[in-house]
Amino acid sequence: MPATSLGPGFAGLVMDGGVIPALPALAKEAALLALARHAADALGQSALLIHERLRTREALGSTGFGGGAAIPHARLPGLTACVALVARLPEPIDWGAVDGEPVDVLVLLLSPEDAGADHLKALARISRSLRDPATLPALRAARDAGAMLAALASDTSIAA
Repeated sequence: MPATSLGPGFAGLVMDGGVIPALPALAKEAALLALARHAADALGQSALLIHERLRTREALGSTGFGGGAAIPHARLPGLTACVALVARLPEPIDWGAVDGEPVDVLVLLLSPEDAGADHLKALARISRSLRDPATLPALRAARDAGAMLAALASDTSIAA
């Protein structure tokens, strides 16, 4: 479950072990599968189910947020809270983002199936944080998972 519950940015949504400084993927489909596997291991869920839910959501429209970031997301049975996983890719990849830019920062959001408003609030919190002019550069400059998490925790775009 989440590492912490409160704080600025969305660090409070990030699950324990949910920061991946170098996700080994060179294409969108490979990235979705790698995210699903990491989340499944951490949550005791099926990687196949997570992957399928992510693919279904992407089929509705790209989760490429802009600025080199994407927020793939899905709802899953058995979760009790919204959780996130943050990953950097070794090289930017085409994600079909709204601004046409390739993506190198991914924020996976997984929510309980019945988390309507909470899911939307978590998405909004993540997107506000990624729009902070300092957040994405700090994530890209971070040397390790701890520094990436610290960059999220120090985000100033969201009032506590």
